[in-house]
Amino acid sequence: MATHPSFGSAVGRLAVFGLLVSAIGCGARSETARNSQTNPADGQTNATGTPGRVREPAVAGLFYPGDEKTLRRTVDGLLARAPEHPIQRLRGLICPHAGYTFSGQTAAIGYKTLAGRQVETVIVLGPSHYAFLRGASIPDAQAYRTPLGLAPVSEKAARLLAFEGFSLEPRCQVQRPAWWRQGPKPAPPEGQDTAETWEHSVEVQVPFLQRQVGKFELLPVVVGEADPEAIARALAAILDDKTIVVASSDLSHYFTYAVAKGLDGRCVKAICDMNIDDMNSQEACGKTPILSLMRLAQRKGWKAELLDARNSGDATGEKDRVVGYAAVAFYEPSAEQLSGAEREALLALARRALTSAAAAPNSPPPEIDAKDLPKAFLDQKACFVTLTKGGDLRGCIGHLEPQEALYLAVRDNARNAAVRDPRFSAVRPDEVSKIKIEISVLTEPKPLAFRSPEELLSKLQPHIDGILLRIGSRRATFLPQVWAQIPDKTEFLDRLSQKAGCEASAWRGKDATVSIYHVECFEEH
Repeated sequence: MATHPSFGSAVGRLAVFGLLVSAIGCGARSETARNSQTNPADGQTNATGTPGRVREPAVAGLFYPGDEKTLRRTVDGLLARAPEHPIQRLRGLICPHAGYTFSGQTAAIGYKTLAGRQVETVIVLGPSHYAFLRGASIPDAQAYRTPLGLAPVSEKAARLLAFEGFSLEPRCQVQRPAWWRQGPKPAPPEGQDTAETWEHSVEVQVPFLQRQVGKFELLPVVVGEADPEAIARALAAILDDKTIVVASSDLSHYFTYAVAKGLDGRCVKAICDMNIDDMNSQEACGKTPILSLMRLAQRKGWKAELLDARNSGDATGEKDRVVGYAAVAFYEPSAEQLSGAEREALLALARRALTSAAAAPNSPPPEIDAKDLPKAFLDQKACFVTLTKGGDLRGCIGHLEPQEALYLAVRDNARNAAVRDPRFSAVRPDEVSKIKIEISVLTEPKPLAFRSPEELLSKLQPHIDGILLRIGSRRATFLPQVWAQIPDKTEFLDRLSQKAGCEASAWRGKDATVSIYHVECFEEH
């Protein structure tokens, strides 16, 4: 029997500690509890934590399946159903932490953006739900176990512990959750619980990372009453290009469906607008982790993009008392960037061209008065316009080299994608409202030097590089967005060779050349 999808706010925010919990769960789905003992770390070594100690799962069988096969099948199924979002230079995510029955699909949409990326470390900031915790706690362990296996705790934990406010699993007052006897973890002796003992907000993220990233090091942080700016400052000191930061949070709790939609919409807007003042007044149980990530993003110049927003009522149909969820990506913008208003203007132009082409395929394209257009629209740029319907490709046409002003390229490619893509029938007028438009503005392709297939593979940057492959007189390209569908580098080039009309392995030949380009990609919402 599934219990309620979320648990509420952290103990540290409650004036009276005894009011923390009631007898409801946090999105857990009960299974038969399994006995579990702490085991050695199976040879894992690390500079932080008691040697050989493993953080055992607290909510396996409650929030997510407790056996390895079912958990793998569940996570893989959620990831397979998640739509793809082309996010270049991904740096962070906000993902929910309720039981997979309730928020698993939203979490999967966030984690799908990690496919094919070179990720070595994942920092997960999760709010404390059961402990009166001041500061932030890192587990006293060298590995973190789920039914899918061990995730080693990163050596960067030792560097984080050097900052004020971070402690190695300190003892603190803990109110055990109502479900603690159902869980797989034996309870410690009276008075020895820590913020880590029962906390689910970090743990539920780990199986998604294990399936989507594979080999990585985890830096789990349970956050209590803490200063988001201090957390951001500490994280900034240990970041590198192969580190992802995840803020674990649900949104509003226990409002009606309609009220929750409004509250969560305002919360998501504050996050995506990077408006910290507004975010301070929003409903989110992981507000401190979110604010920490937002302050880190401000320091680094990152932007935020909404991937998904829904609530437990969408999963269960019960809309009297719901919990909100969102997946948000934080990314490093490219050097050449159109403003938000310019992106919207180009999308509106493409929408006009699409509507016109569907209504009258043989009529001239819409006239555009160029005198008041931004300078960026008048520069010659190569671009592609992609049309999708229900998540499926419906047309894609573009240029690899600049041929006309950007505004004309967008107009003409939108029209051609609608009625002249030879792979599809022309878009009908009754389809127009169901079609989403995506625009990709390309940089000039630059030759990539390599001396062997292995060197070529080592130089490719998934999710960043668009690839133009030439094999003799044949050529083909994949936009960077295609990495989301084909994250493996070898398969990517095999498929690109086939697109060029050659054998899959032809890219390995001596007559193959590769050029790289980047794109600024944006779509309708």
